[in-house]
Amino acid sequence: MNAPMPDVQGAPDDRRIDIAQVGVRGVRHPVLLRGSDGEARPSVAAVDMTVHLPHDRKGTHMSRFLEILHAWEHPLDPASLESLVAHTAQRLDAAHARVDLRLPYFRRKTAPVSGLQSLLDYAVTLSARWDDGRFSLHAEIVVPVTSLCPCSKEISDYGAHNQRSHVTVAARLTDGAWLDDLILPAEAEGSAQLYAILKRADEKFVTEQAYDNPKFVEDLVRDVAARLHADARLHDWWVTVENFESIHNHSAWALIRSEDLPARPTSR
Repeated sequence: MNAPMPDVQGAPDDRRIDIAQVGVRGVRHPVLLRGSDGEARPSVAAVDMTVHLPHDRKGTHMSRFLEILHAWEHPLDPASLESLVAHTAQRLDAAHARVDLRLPYFRRKTAPVSGLQSLLDYAVTLSARWDDGRFSLHAEIVVPVTSLCPCSKEISDYGAHNQRSHVTVAARLTDGAWLDDLILPAEAEGSAQLYAILKRADEKFVTEQAYDNPKFVEDLVRDVAARLHADARLHDWWVTVENFESIHNHSAWALIRSEDLPARPTSR
């Protein structure tokens, strides 16, 4: 009964085919996610953890991924994500490792007139990567805003149609950039922001704010792209806007990538 059990995964393999990523996927796990305000709030993530497997190894040790995840108690932020993915590579004896998390991020917002505070949720995907000792962090976040149609406002005797829009921003983050650095440019350029709780005075404010700030989908995506382009901490970014049209049964949609814009001027 005390004899060592065979390590089948650790056996050699003679097919000479590398596996780019192998591991576990869709693990639901409670986490703490640190906001840009420093507060760590609870969330639940769907987690993928993978490593590169060289051609001469038959398999990886799947249980080790779960052991790493279950032992991890640090709130998620850029520093802890680097530690997590580096530890994954070390524990699995891999040159390349990747940890992807899909989870809601709850951010505290203050209503514009009443001052009531509430938590608004944003759908976030985080991708921490370790490649031969080099760390990189990619984030994607869906930011809901209000958009109001300039054409509808112009041609109507009163009123204008508006809708909720999703601004999806993705970027490689460096130099301490974090989630709010993707959220704030999107919220600043919507016709109006969204809040979980609004009283009547707040509702009046955001309705009139949107009416005074009409934007086509083309306007919104360009304005957000200009703000992202101005932030030197964001790289390889892209932004899409989807307007869930209130007078059509289809959406209006637009995309801009960082490569579509001229290079930032270099400082001397």
